[in-house]
Amino acid sequence: MLYGPGDIRFEDRETPNIMKPTDAVIRLTVTCVCGSDLWPYRGLQPINGPTPMGHEYCGIVEEVGGAVKSIKPGQFVVGSFATSDNTCPHCRYGYQSSCQRREWVSTAQAPLLRVPLADGTLVPTPDVPPVDLFPSLLTCSDVLGTGWFAADAANVKPGATVVVVGDGAVGLLGVLSARQMGAERIIVMSRNPSRQRLAREFGATDIVAGRGDEGVAHIKEITEGVGADSVLECVGTQESMMQAIQSARPGGHVSFVGVPHGVDLNGAQLFFSHVHLHGGPAPVRRYLPKLIDLVLKGKINPGKVFDLVLPLDRVAEGYRAMHERRAIKVLLRP
Repeated sequence: MLYGPGDIRFEDRETPNIMKPTDAVIRLTVTCVCGSDLWPYRGLQPINGPTPMGHEYCGIVEEVGGAVKSIKPGQFVVGSFATSDNTCPHCRYGYQSSCQRREWVSTAQAPLLRVPLADGTLVPTPDVPPVDLFPSLLTCSDVLGTGWFAADAANVKPGATVVVVGDGAVGLLGVLSARQMGAERIIVMSRNPSRQRLAREFGATDIVAGRGDEGVAHIKEITEGVGADSVLECVGTQESMMQAIQSARPGGHVSFVGVPHGVDLNGAQLFFSHVHLHGGPAPVRRYLPKLIDLVLKGKINPGKVFDLVLPLDRVAEGYRAMHERRAIKVLLRP
């Protein structure tokens, strides 16, 4: 529970139960802290009283409501941070995070979780997977799904030159996603040596430490004055958004998946940049079957973004480690 800036507590709460016939209750095998959880933790996003936290999850189904047809107790499932019926017009267009019946998952840093719209939100694996795959499957719930959406929304194509702005878990998995989509050159903007190493492991070819105008100038220099075909903005600040837009070539594509805080775009500047912009809350459910399959077949190992593992009752330590950038992403074991 988040009580205020810097004040996260582990405490007993009421056990989740089936509330609607379309619900499922799952027992989480692993959960985690997300970079977006740091906005309210740092006091940069207001909360209204003590607030449950967590929106990334996977686990074993314990109970389902009477209207649930495709999800059954005993299955291992992965779900999105945004619930969806997967049947409304927005879902059919592939934007399940804008489902007309959407609810935000916000209580997943816990042993048990109630998931609304279970049939449309949860994707089961063929069997209960090995324990060592749990971290990678957990990333599918948000950070890998969001990184994949960032690459998809930025129109990453085979042979493309890609810039990734942000070296958090989403940015790093944007690198992995761009590599999977066939990008030839992937330039990561990072000043952190351990994150740079993981970026290269995931497929980065170049590292740029500069930010703002300096970073943009370096991008233009190493692309011979052209700019990148695709730019993934994975932070959500004014500086990161402008850096992304200015790093793209005319006609290039910029995705933005970092939750915006204080971002204000200049219309005339955007007009003359000739870039395509596309972003928002990632429609993770669209990608879940593919991402789960890639993990189960051993083709990707996105769980490497978890560089600190803690029991759930030490969640406050996990928040501090991410806030102080001592950890990329913290895995929590209920």
